[in-house]
Amino acid sequence: MIKNMANGRDRILIVENDPVVADLIGRQALQSVGFQVATVGDANSAIARAIQWVPDLILTDINLPGLSGKDLLVALKSQGVQTPVVLLAQRGQESDIVQAFRLGAADYLLLPVREAEVVSAVERVLQQVHERRERERLSQQLQQTNQELQARVRELTTIFSIGKAVTSITDQSLLMEQILEAAVRVTRADLGWLLMRDSDEKPFVLTAAANLPSSLEGFFGQPWDDGISKLVALSAETLIIHGEPLKRFKVFSLGQSALIAPIKAQKKTQHTVIGLLTMIRRQPVAFGSSEQHLLEALADYASIAVINAHLFRAAEERARSMQALVEQMRMGEQINHEILLTLQEELRGPVAAAAAALGKLGKDPTARWRSDQRQWLAAIQDQLDQLQSMVDAIQPLPPSTAGAEGATSNLNELIRQAVQRARPFTQQAGLAVTTDLPPEGVAVAVEARVLTQVLNGLMSEALRHGAEGGQVIIRLEKTPQRQAQVAFRNVGVHLDPREAERFFERTTRSAGGGRLLGGVGIRPAAIREVLTRLGGKVWLENSPGQGMTVYFSLPVIQSNEPGRKN
Repeated sequence: MIKNMANGRDRILIVENDPVVADLIGRQALQSVGFQVATVGDANSAIARAIQWVPDLILTDINLPGLSGKDLLVALKSQGVQTPVVLLAQRGQESDIVQAFRLGAADYLLLPVREAEVVSAVERVLQQVHERRERERLSQQLQQTNQELQARVRELTTIFSIGKAVTSITDQSLLMEQILEAAVRVTRADLGWLLMRDSDEKPFVLTAAANLPSSLEGFFGQPWDDGISKLVALSAETLIIHGEPLKRFKVFSLGQSALIAPIKAQKKTQHTVIGLLTMIRRQPVAFGSSEQHLLEALADYASIAVINAHLFRAAEERARSMQALVEQMRMGEQINHEILLTLQEELRGPVAAAAAALGKLGKDPTARWRSDQRQWLAAIQDQLDQLQSMVDAIQPLPPSTAGAEGATSNLNELIRQAVQRARPFTQQAGLAVTTDLPPEGVAVAVEARVLTQVLNGLMSEALRHGAEGGQVIIRLEKTPQRQAQVAFRNVGVHLDPREAERFFERTTRSAGGGRLLGGVGIRPAAIREVLTRLGGKVWLENSPGQGMTVYFSLPVIQSNEPGRKN
């Protein structure tokens, strides 16, 4: 066991002026089990040899010529030598031994001594030495591990902060500066710079820099070739280079070790290099794989930032184009509104004048009209009356406003208004219109001006297909699916199956359509498109027994939902 412990590594210095004792302890006891042994005869020589040879243990006689063993303890301590000391003393020197322990002695042996006692004492003290050294080694290892963990925490914190910055900072130049500063910090570089380019055909531009010499400040925002980045751009792989190989490039004047990571972006089906992160150390200390991975992570963040900036600019461009389109549509609405109002005003006068002139002509006592001529006059009068009704029924939509998005409408009230507007035409047609509405209001998230045109169009269709003496029933109800369902039913009217199949495909009214609500209600195809865009549905049920019924539904707004009534 002693040989295994010694293993030729432990050094023992023997300070003994008696050659017999020195030979017994050194050669016979210690060297025989594998220890390295050196022997000196006085304290002065022991001090010099201890500083030069650095033994693991010192065995010294307490009774030395000149400086004693106790004096040697004091001298070693003053020289900063921490080697444990085992004393050799004669019996009866207990007081000297106690004093030696107070001065720092580790153990003692009484002369004469046996070999086994020497080996046992040396083994015991060296075991303490080994344990102390192991504790120191473990302590240093633990301290180093803690330092490495703290460095990793700082690196992860830096990466995390850059990740947050990528999603929160909209100023791309500021974000790139922060990414570069983080890269210099986590790679422990002395200086660094960031090169970017807009396309493969354009040169790299110096976008950000850290600790660059003042002589290079004029290159900010300008194309700059550092002599090595082009190679990385071609390979699209991270490069670590230091020492002699770096001397061929211009960057060697800035440092002797370089780490360059490409910033890549996906374009179509392949990756292209849009930028380069370059880190430089002034000393030829190579960057490690850990620092390479960290720099590549930051390069990925830079790539995300560039792509986000491009997407943001594209979204802004699209928003501006959409805003311009909306403005054009509003302008078109305003123009159509003015045209319809002008048309109504321009038609009202001539139609009224023609009707008045025709009335006077028919009542002229001097005129002698044949019966067929009087029929013609009556037909003209009917057409003029219908034309006058159409002019009166023109109700152009007012231009939409910016606040229309949150508008809501009371469907009950809009149906009543539609029936009231159609009353002159239903009376003329001999149609009876009845409504079946719930007592409470039914609110839908649709502008009243839009829903009014839908109801006018459906009323026009009911009049168009209604027969004299017929009945139109308008029913409004809430469904369990939180839908407002409206039904326009023409009692006893049955459409031809082919016409019913194409009902919502018509964009024009057929000639001879008969009665219309002023002829200005929107067509079924437009009704379907409007309701579909509003999140609703429209359909036709056509059966000989039940008649023709047009249904439409829209989502209901609950009473606790925000909204504004039109």
